[in-house]
Amino acid sequence: MVPSDHQVPRLDVDRILADDGVRIVVCCGSGGVGKTTTAAALALRAAERHGRRTVVLTIDPARRLAQSLGLSELDNTPRQVKGIDAEASGGELHAMMLDMKRTFDEVVLAHTDPAKAAEIFANPFYQAMSSTFAGTQEYMAMEKLGQLHARGEWDLIVVDTPPSRSALDFLDAPARLSRFLDGRMLRMLLAPARTGGRSMFSLVTASFGMFSRVVQKILGAQLLTDLSGFVAAFDSMFGGFRQRAEQTYRILQARETAFLLVAAPEPDAVREAAYFAGRLGEERMPLAGLVLNRVHQSAVEGLSAAESLAAAERLEELGGHAVTAEALRVHAALVRQTARELEVAARFTDAFPAVPVVSVAAQPADVHDVDGLRVIGSAISRP
Repeated sequence: MVPSDHQVPRLDVDRILADDGVRIVVCCGSGGVGKTTTAAALALRAAERHGRRTVVLTIDPARRLAQSLGLSELDNTPRQVKGIDAEASGGELHAMMLDMKRTFDEVVLAHTDPAKAAEIFANPFYQAMSSTFAGTQEYMAMEKLGQLHARGEWDLIVVDTPPSRSALDFLDAPARLSRFLDGRMLRMLLAPARTGGRSMFSLVTASFGMFSRVVQKILGAQLLTDLSGFVAAFDSMFGGFRQRAEQTYRILQARETAFLLVAAPEPDAVREAAYFAGRLGEERMPLAGLVLNRVHQSAVEGLSAAESLAAAERLEELGGHAVTAEALRVHAALVRQTARELEVAARFTDAFPAVPVVSVAAQPADVHDVDGLRVIGSAISRP
């Protein structure tokens, strides 16, 4: 189901999953369009059908991925999914859910000595930033992806991107956070913290006068003190954040990465997908295609909505055919919904005619187990 004045290329997902040169698949799009289920279904299919040692990384706070894979829980460490049908193929499936704070802690431990790490962990500003700071989740998703890639243990890493308000946050937030941590203004404001001796505020006051008093009034002396201690302890790590963000960006631009946009045939979701497709093009990141989820289709394509409604009215006039008349009305509503979805989907396909698309029919129930994921995987990959 993808209407347009041109022939839309069909997305061959199996070709991507079977390609040994593809080591990362990133599922992205706005929230509530089925990214988590799609990512899990693709990872399962890569392991079972294509024999790849696969790990799926989710950032889904609802923990639906763990439930669908039959795991009691997921955490920051990959857990092998048992009971999948991968003996013949030799594949494996592992799953994990991003723990934002734990990942930040791992970064600190990996790039500083234990004493300095303990000082950073105890700092109130770090505690707040590692748990709630805007952009931290997206940045740590990139950090975790970089860690998994560097370990070299996986044939394929499937990433379920954060459920951000905007799909672009996955690309924008890591750069914003790294610029903050490595920013000139932060360094200039807090440079006196590295001189030792007096308190943060007295040093800043001596250096910046009225400006520092304004900053204190806005932020508060305690926050400045906490920020001072954070910068002093974190100083040796600042440059690494930007460097790692740039390294991960290069990985995302490489041939080994395939971005899959996931959207539902709804105006907001398709608009987000179009924004993301444009941004990927600007960043020269490889867009493999669009997965259009929850698509509705009529099994009786030759019967229009108008014809269905007319027939229903005629049956009512004849009497005794209430059930059939109601079925015809339901069919008319489905035909109209299908037409609306076709029109919405065309907004993307007309704007990006070269991007391959695959449609996945709306399921009668939510996916809760591995069998359900197999159904989705087959639907995405059907010839």
